[in-house]
Amino acid sequence: MSEHVEWSEPEAAAPAVSAVITPADAADAARLVAFGLQPKLQPARDQEYAELLRRYREDPPFARLADAVAAGLGLVVLEVSPRAGMAVTAAEDSVFAVRMGDYARRTAADSGDRFLHGLAHLSVAAMAFPRPEDLADDGYIGRVTVNGVDAFVRQACRRLEERADEQGMNTDPATDAPGLEAAWRIWVRRSATGATKDARRLAGSTTGIVGKAAAFLTDSGFLQRTGDDNGGTYRTTARYQLQVRDMAGSAAMAELLELGVVPVTDGTASLLPAEDTEDLELVADAGLPFHS
Repeated sequence: MSEHVEWSEPEAAAPAVSAVITPADAADAARLVAFGLQPKLQPARDQEYAELLRRYREDPPFARLADAVAAGLGLVVLEVSPRAGMAVTAAEDSVFAVRMGDYARRTAADSGDRFLHGLAHLSVAAMAFPRPEDLADDGYIGRVTVNGVDAFVRQACRRLEERADEQGMNTDPATDAPGLEAAWRIWVRRSATGATKDARRLAGSTTGIVGKAAAFLTDSGFLQRTGDDNGGTYRTTARYQLQVRDMAGSAAMAELLELGVVPVTDGTASLLPAEDTEDLELVADAGLPFHS
């Protein structure tokens, strides 16, 4: 008598249970992005913000959800950390993008001034992080003054003039011509401070333009005002360092750096220029943290 043995199919492995995204999760992710859009808000001073940052770092599905929310808004996540919070920057097609042309129109009627405002922002970035290692060091804090930035730009203007003389190109271009050569001629002819009856700085003077840039960067959470000396003193924030890293290889920054004008005594270049920087032009709408 043979023994009948019943064979059964091995049990199929249970499917992996995927994390279920709830409306509450989506709301939390959107809340984190909203915190990131408040550049002056520091995680250390807001318990909910700090908790959402912790969740982002420890919960990968939540992190992906928050990244997706940011991407849907046209935002690029630069860093998520206790030091910088959720640091985001606007992509070119984002509703949050700020354009240099709009910024300049709010500050001056002369279209040529767009060059000056763009150059002011680029120069603040170069002075804030004068060496590549400063830009790479998360603990580095840059410091700039309004008068110092103006002096830096005027030194760059002198270098540009020397270069134009050497190349036999020291003739006035049209004010809407691209390149730093167009900007320096406008800058050097502009008064550094101007004059008003109550000794206030004129908005159209070069220090007025730099002051406007510093105020904008302060309102955007990139700089913190620390005093009134030298036209206003400022220190950089983690968010600004991330922004400058993001644009350090831009054509506009590379053209400025090629001049070799730096605010440090050892002659080190300000930032690492982009490769193949020949024939780069500073377009009229260029300048951190704007889009053309």
